[in-house]
Amino acid sequence: MQTNNPNLFYQQQIAKHEAEEKKLVKNKSLFSLLRLVFIVLAIIALWKLWAVSITFAFITFTILTGAFIAIVIKDLKNKEVLENIRLLKKICREELRILSHDFLNLPDGQELCPAHHAYAQDLDIFGKNSLYQYINRTTSEQGHRRLASWLLNPSSIENILQRQEACVALCQKPDWGQQFRAYGITHPVTLPSEQKINDWKQDQRLLQNKSWLRIIRFLFPLITIISLLLFLFDIIPGSLFTFLIIAFFGIAASISKLFQQQYLRLNKIVPELETLEQSIRIIETHSFESVLFNRLKDNLGISKEAPSQSIKQLKKILERLDYRYNPIIYIPLNTFLLWDLQQIFLLEKWQLKFQHQIPSWFDTLAEAEALISLGTVTFNHPGWCFPKFNPDPSDFDSTEMGHPLIPISKRVNNTFSTHGARQINLVTGSNMAGKSTFLRSVGINIVLAMAGAPVCCKELTLSSMKVMSSMRVSDNLEENTSTFYAELKKLKEIIEAVRRQENVFILLDEILRGTNSADRHTGSMALLKQLIRENASCIVATHDLELSKLVTSYPGSFHNFHFDVQVKDEELFFDYKIKEGVCQSMNASLLMKKIGIEL
Repeated sequence: MQTNNPNLFYQQQIAKHEAEEKKLVKNKSLFSLLRLVFIVLAIIALWKLWAVSITFAFITFTILTGAFIAIVIKDLKNKEVLENIRLLKKICREELRILSHDFLNLPDGQELCPAHHAYAQDLDIFGKNSLYQYINRTTSEQGHRRLASWLLNPSSIENILQRQEACVALCQKPDWGQQFRAYGITHPVTLPSEQKINDWKQDQRLLQNKSWLRIIRFLFPLITIISLLLFLFDIIPGSLFTFLIIAFFGIAASISKLFQQQYLRLNKIVPELETLEQSIRIIETHSFESVLFNRLKDNLGISKEAPSQSIKQLKKILERLDYRYNPIIYIPLNTFLLWDLQQIFLLEKWQLKFQHQIPSWFDTLAEAEALISLGTVTFNHPGWCFPKFNPDPSDFDSTEMGHPLIPISKRVNNTFSTHGARQINLVTGSNMAGKSTFLRSVGINIVLAMAGAPVCCKELTLSSMKVMSSMRVSDNLEENTSTFYAELKKLKEIIEAVRRQENVFILLDEILRGTNSADRHTGSMALLKQLIRENASCIVATHDLELSKLVTSYPGSFHNFHFDVQVKDEELFFDYKIKEGVCQSMNASLLMKKIGIEL
C-alpha cells in the first residue's frame, strides 16, 4: 500500500481500526455473557441430574465445562486482538500528531548523545525538539542504540543505498511497520534482558556433569506415581503415604535449590521474549524486495528452523518454571514429577541447540526497528527525496533545502551548492536573519543522507562525507573548561581531521566568540586562510564583514553569501533566503533601541 497523502492514510486506518474495535467489543460482551450462561448451566446440570444418573450428570457437566473453557479461550484471543487494534489506532493518532510537529512528548534520546561529538550537540541530533525525537520509531533499547549509531556515524554508500531501497519497500507496506511497532510497545525488549540471556548461555550446564540427576529425572516420578497408586488402591496406609509425600517434597525442594541461580538469571524476561518472538515471526512471514530484509532473513537462518519457534520454546519453558509463583499448581507438580528438574533439563537442551543463534535475533530486531524508523520518515514525507552521491570529494548541491524540524508552514527552503575541496563559503547577515538555521539545515540533511534516510530537499547530490561543526559551544564546569577553550578544542579536532585529509564538511558559526574583537578577527582570518591551504570545504556564518574581503585574495576558493533584513517603520522583515554577496543591512542597532538602549 502506498499513498502520497500520509494524513489521509492514517485517518483511514483509524476509521478502519475503530470499526474493528466496535466488533471486538461486542464479541467481548457476548463472550462474557456466554461464559456466565455455560458455567451456570454446568452447575445446574450437575445439581439436577446427580439424583437421576451420576454418569449422565458427569458427562453433561464435562461437556458444558468444555464449552465454557472454549469460550474462555476465544475470549482471550478476542482480548488480544482488541488490545492490538487499540495499539495500532494509537500509533496512527501519534503519527498524525507528529505530522503536525507535535512530538515533544516522545523519547528524546538524550542519554544516547555522546559527551563529545563532531556535530551531535550543534545539530540537535538528540534532546528536546531533536532529529532523533522526530524520526525515532524504535521500541527496544537495542533499536534505540542502532538508530542513534546511524545518526552519529556516517555509513558507507553501499549501506546507504540498501537502506534507501528498504525504505521504499517499507513504504509499500506501512501497516507492516505499524504492526511491528505494536508488538514492541507493550513489553519493549531491553538490554538487561539480552544480557541475562547472554550470561546464561555462558553458564556450564549443570546436568552435563551430574549423571545421577539424569537418572533421578526418570526414577523419581516413577516412584512417586507408584506410591500414589498404592495409596489409592489401599495397598499402603495413609500415614505411610503422608510420610512419603513429606519426603518427596523435601527431596524435590533440595534438587530445585541446585538450579535456583540458573533460574534467577532468566527471571522475568518472558514478556520480552514474547515481543521478540512476535517481532521475529513477522519478519519470517513477510517478504520485501529489499537486499537488507533478505539479509536479515538469512542471518536468522530461517531455512533451517523458524527462529520464532525456537524463542517460543524458550518462553514456554520459562513460563513452566514460573509455576512456582502458584503454589497450588507448583507444589504437587514438583513433589510428584520433579517439575523444576524436568524444565531445567529442557532448558539446557535448548541452550545447547540454540545458544549460537541468540545474538542474531537481537541484532535483527535492532536493525528492523531502525529501518522502520527511516521507512516511516520516507512514508510521512513524500515531498522529501533520497540523495544521490557524487564520487568527487566535498560536493553538496541542494535544491529547495529546508530544516526538517521546522513545520512546513513556517519552513523557508533554500537552494545552495558548493563543489570540491578548498571552498570557503562565508555567510554574513543581520541578527535573526537565518544564518545559524541555514547551517543546521545543511548539517542535518547531510546527517540524514549519510544515515540512509530521505532528506528535506527537492533534490540533493553530495559526496560521502562527515559533518564537523563548531556552532553551539559552552563551558564545562566539571572539566574546568571555559567557552573559549571548549571552542579551541573543537577547532583543533577539525584542523586535525583536515590534515588527515578526511572527507569532512565543516560548519562554523561565529568563530572565536569567546575572546575580544581584535583577537577574534585575527584568529578567524588566520583560521580561514589555513582551511583554504589545507583544501577544506566549509560554510562559515559570521557578523565580521571584514572576513568577506578574503574573496579578493582567494577568488576561486572564497565565496560570499548573506541573509538580509528589510526595515520599514522601524519594524524588521526577514525572508530567510540566502543570497550571493555580502550583507549590507544590519539590525543590531534597531534591536537595541527597541529594548531601551539610547544610542
